[in-house]
Amino acid sequence: MVASSSFSSLDSGSNMSITVICYYNGQIVRTKIDVEYEGSETFIAPLKIPVECTFQQLIDMIYSKTTIDKQRFKLVLICKYPLRNGYRFQPFPVRDDSSVREMLNLVNTTTIEEIELYIKVVRVKAQLNQSVGGHVDLFVRDYYNVAQSDYGCGPSTDAVPDTGPNGDDEDSADEEGNDEYDEDVNDECDGDDEDVDVDGHASSFRTFNQVLENEQGIYVLAQAPSCDVSNHLDDETLDESSPVNYHLPPTPQFQHVENLDNVVASCWTPWVQRTTGYSSREFVIGQVFNSKSDLQEAAKIYSITAHQEYVVVASLKKLLVLRCNKAEECHCPWKLRAMVVKDTSLFVINKYTGLHTCVNRCLNRDHHQLDSKLVASHIKALIKAQFTLSTAAIQASVMEKWGYQISYKKALDGKHKAIKQLFGDFFQSYTKLPRLFLAIEQANPGCIVIWKTREINMPNTEIFQRVFWSFKPSIEGFQHCRPVISIDGTHLYGKYKGKLLIAMGCDGNNQLFPLAFAITEGENTDSWGWFLACIRNTMTQRMGICVISDRHPGIMAAMSDPHLGWAAPSAYHRICMRHFARNFMTRFKDNILKNLVCRAALASTEHKFNKHMNTIGRINFEALQWLEAIPLQLWALSHDGGRRYGLVTTNISEVFNSVLKGACSLPVTALVQLTFFRLNGYFVARRELGANRLASAERFTPYVDAQIQARVVKAGSMEIVLYDHVQGLFHVKSRRGRTHRLNLHEKKCTCGKTLIYGFPCSHMIAACQHRCVDFLLFVEGYYTTQSYYDTWASLFHPIFNEDEWPLYGGSTIVPLDSMQRMGSGRPRSTRLHNEMDVREGKTPITF
Repeated sequence: MVASSSFSSLDSGSNMSITVICYYNGQIVRTKIDVEYEGSETFIAPLKIPVECTFQQLIDMIYSKTTIDKQRFKLVLICKYPLRNGYRFQPFPVRDDSSVREMLNLVNTTTIEEIELYIKVVRVKAQLNQSVGGHVDLFVRDYYNVAQSDYGCGPSTDAVPDTGPNGDDEDSADEEGNDEYDEDVNDECDGDDEDVDVDGHASSFRTFNQVLENEQGIYVLAQAPSCDVSNHLDDETLDESSPVNYHLPPTPQFQHVENLDNVVASCWTPWVQRTTGYSSREFVIGQVFNSKSDLQEAAKIYSITAHQEYVVVASLKKLLVLRCNKAEECHCPWKLRAMVVKDTSLFVINKYTGLHTCVNRCLNRDHHQLDSKLVASHIKALIKAQFTLSTAAIQASVMEKWGYQISYKKALDGKHKAIKQLFGDFFQSYTKLPRLFLAIEQANPGCIVIWKTREINMPNTEIFQRVFWSFKPSIEGFQHCRPVISIDGTHLYGKYKGKLLIAMGCDGNNQLFPLAFAITEGENTDSWGWFLACIRNTMTQRMGICVISDRHPGIMAAMSDPHLGWAAPSAYHRICMRHFARNFMTRFKDNILKNLVCRAALASTEHKFNKHMNTIGRINFEALQWLEAIPLQLWALSHDGGRRYGLVTTNISEVFNSVLKGACSLPVTALVQLTFFRLNGYFVARRELGANRLASAERFTPYVDAQIQARVVKAGSMEIVLYDHVQGLFHVKSRRGRTHRLNLHEKKCTCGKTLIYGFPCSHMIAACQHRCVDFLLFVEGYYTTQSYYDTWASLFHPIFNEDEWPLYGGSTIVPLDSMQRMGSGRPRSTRLHNEMDVREGKTPITF
């Protein structure tokens, strides 16, 4: 705000005056960098204040200038106080002669010519029969002559999680109290204190039994005529208050109170709308909280929004005492004391002194009360919606909500606590895992679960090593997929180390088909051999299955082991071309050679393959020898024999890895449940797509339809020469002059694409159209709409709630201690970064 008036310096003489612009009939609004006075009917009153003015003289001048009723209203004065840089302001309470002199001295110590003084008007005495803003006043006790109806003291429906009675590790010093305040604690706990009781005392609660006669006991009615909420307690009942028979007033948050058993909400938050400035709502004596943890969280939020901090003077099972951390330095009177209500878990505030009168000397980046427990409460909904929520995103969310930049460690600790609150304890998740699988098998008979544990000296306890699982709909649906499996592994990033192994198929629409999962101690020859053996022995005995993977030694050894059932001709192993190109680049570090290797690997004909290999040999003969030492059928599409069905990478398994990336930081029970729910989501959506296409009489999947339509257009410009109508021998010449020979009887074309993909190439389509032959007969059955529907036709059935899971009669399964991650903070990355990792500002790799 800018006001114009003359400026008088304090140095000009003792008779000089200073211009003070008073704002009233509005409200104080505080932002991150400023404090303003706003209101649709705000008035200003310029005053000429003598330099020797006292606080009482200033008050009298304001009453006289503004015509505010002195008998009915009390003035609270807040000065707009500049910080050192002159661009940020803080509210400075003016409450005595010293603070008046400090305010007037601003004209000498800063560049301010006019002082802005904000006036808050509060009633001197509460009206017994007054109802303000939909609230019925709880108290008639005058606290600092401020009506209780000025504050939001009713319960809120906002969810505040139960964070327990103890504080975070990072706040343990506060929760245990501070030695320098021990004397104050003794003062608080001694004396002629009286119980918070309703019997035999003058009542401070307003009963309105007549108003609630027809509410059928919705509220807990006051049965006694009185209740003393004084700050004194009897020695005999020092640690707890007697039961308070009370009723809380309806508040705007309760739109349908008839649905409530009572108005003590499951949780409490002090303000409906939180701001980054000073809140106009305060705690009040007699305010009731469901638990000590609710009160602690409310105090934290209050302190953060007020940009003030407190220390914990006492934190006992039945007592909580808080005090401003600048109480000794600035003589700030802010203090809160609460005690448990006898025979309940409720906490009631029986002593409160506010507002804060202290100011901060500088802007703080962090706030002591903004601990990891409060961060966890804030981000729980975000974590539930997005498991991959990054620590940086958490920091940004906290900054947006409260205006403070928390540390990386605090954000990460908050994330871990939110995960634990949402999904349970990591250690306990291993003991619950057998019951979860029993519940899944109970609801979905036919699912496969295979355990591998190790006995230890402890009775009835076994060490977890591995678990394999696959759902019945996946087992049944794979029979209608192409005989191709992509396998891959990803790290577990939770409290315990390990690897998640996955196997993915591919449906007729070129979409991933989740097949099987396993949690193991790591990737090695034994674990991969065990995983592949589980697939072969329990899930599928299809012959000729193609397995695509990277060149992990464990996979290579397992695929070549004849006892596991994955050696040719039972199965065929192929290498992911992206990983193969990465291995080549790691060895030779030449982008030109790497691009030539990619072209050779993707060549559909041996002629093109040999051409690229010769070019590689001319540039680097050692590179050519390295490539020829690896069997060509493992990595070259032209030598594949049609086993891959055009799938040249492990992308289908890596895509699902990315889907589970956030879940890999969750407890194992949550991870297993996520695979169940994600697969059900895939089946529901794609089953519906298949049913719709069947109803529309669509013959093939959308993927194949698009591919064939593009090839039909291309076939229209080709020249066809028939050589043998019996064998269907044709000579086809493309628009570019390239010629290809094809045999319709054998479904072969020298371009190689029909064999590679399983549906006709453009040359075969041109030949079929030339002789009026239905080229759709050359599309393999895996691509039909019926096969696609059959792939996703099986149903998942919902599992029961945890309390309804079947009992597990086996040994207790616990994780191995050596698998626990040591230390705190960001887990160290175990991924070896290379040119496959697309970095910002660099061109992604293309094959």
